[in-house]
Amino acid sequence: MKRLIICAALIVGALGASAQTKDGGISADMLSRISKSYTGSAEQKAIKNALASNSIAALAVNSESLAMIDTHFSDRVKTKGITNQLSSGRCWLFTGLNVLRARMIDKYDLPSMEFSQNYNSFYDLLEKSNLFLQAIIDTRDLALEDRKVDWLIKNPIGDGGQFTGVSNLIMKYGVVPKEAMPETYQSNNTSGMLNILRQKLREYALELRAMKPAQTAARKEAMLSEIYRILVECVGVPPTEFEWTRYDKQGNVVSKKMYTPKSFYDEYIGEDLEGNYIMVMNDPSREYGKVYEIEYDRHVYDGENWVYLNLPIERIKEMAIASIKDNTAMYFSCDVGKFSNRATGVLDINSYDYESLFRTSLPMDKKQRIQTYSSLSSHAMTLIAVDIDPATGKTKKWMVENSWGPSSGYQGNMIMTDEWFNEYMFRLVVEKKYVPADIMKMLEQKPIMLPSWDPMFAPEE
Repeated sequence: MKRLIICAALIVGALGASAQTKDGGISADMLSRISKSYTGSAEQKAIKNALASNSIAALAVNSESLAMIDTHFSDRVKTKGITNQLSSGRCWLFTGLNVLRARMIDKYDLPSMEFSQNYNSFYDLLEKSNLFLQAIIDTRDLALEDRKVDWLIKNPIGDGGQFTGVSNLIMKYGVVPKEAMPETYQSNNTSGMLNILRQKLREYALELRAMKPAQTAARKEAMLSEIYRILVECVGVPPTEFEWTRYDKQGNVVSKKMYTPKSFYDEYIGEDLEGNYIMVMNDPSREYGKVYEIEYDRHVYDGENWVYLNLPIERIKEMAIASIKDNTAMYFSCDVGKFSNRATGVLDINSYDYESLFRTSLPMDKKQRIQTYSSLSSHAMTLIAVDIDPATGKTKKWMVENSWGPSSGYQGNMIMTDEWFNEYMFRLVVEKKYVPADIMKMLEQKPIMLPSWDPMFAPEE
């Protein structure tokens, strides 16, 4: 036993000596010096004890900002009801459909209404499967280790997305009311279903890469048939025809007739989602006034990559205010996890004081956070309100309708201070009629193509 201990000690000693001779490693002397940063003072012990049994967020709450933010807004879009995406990454789809829902409810004075997210999500997953398989066919001459192929294999499918998915899918497949294709357990809890789909698609990718080009089209169709069957068993059969009854606020029948998903959309919404909107972003890590496009940043293979115009935050606010004042909600995305109080629904950079808790500084600005992957667009919501100071004309705060249920946040909504909006807002989709002429002129530029692994690709979930 003693011999074993001696041998182990000799090995450890040899490894330690070797590690200390390499430049850049943590030597025993360096470890001794840096370990002195913890002295065991009363302050350090108190913080250490608190962190042992409490969340960092709970300890970092800024008591000076605990008072509930004012919930008055000078301008607000008319909306009704709060949706719930549950355990799925479909915020982008809920948000896009909520923009259209608000318009339909207001136009037809409906007591309530909700589109079927499950219906469009079905086709989203089918189209994404085709996008992936066709991309694998298109890149079959590249090495498996090529960065583009590597990215595709790592990211075959997910249920996150962006407004390009909303526009392409609806214009291709239409919409249906929620009762025509209700949610299932799998549509509300997508992780298990997505794991199976990812495994199948990766399996298919290897098979397609090994096939002769002339055989891939027929084999891809057979693969998509298998994907379709799995989707139907998980979330149901998408309706091709359905009956829908429209009621007024008193419960009286206004109309009752048969629709297809396309005819339902044409009758109650009927706008060109692909041609009537622009997406703007605020990314200070890149030049403003330039147009960007991200490869494979789409949901439908035969659709278009979404194009972004990068603008200063104040120009984006101009368009947002014009839209809200005209009672038009917008697709909005941000880094929702930063300084977010989910209980109150307040997004405020002063809500948490992490610097005081850890006695350190966190000085990175928005540009630096983007460059280091510390911040990105993570969640989409529906921008519905702004509060403007009548004395100065400056914006004080904003409100978005969320898709986490009515008990989340402030009555299902989230309120953000103007300072938080500046730091963590990323994308806004605006109708062209609210876009100034000089900004429309910028969109005539040829887009700068960015790779799929660019930080701005990150899908909203």
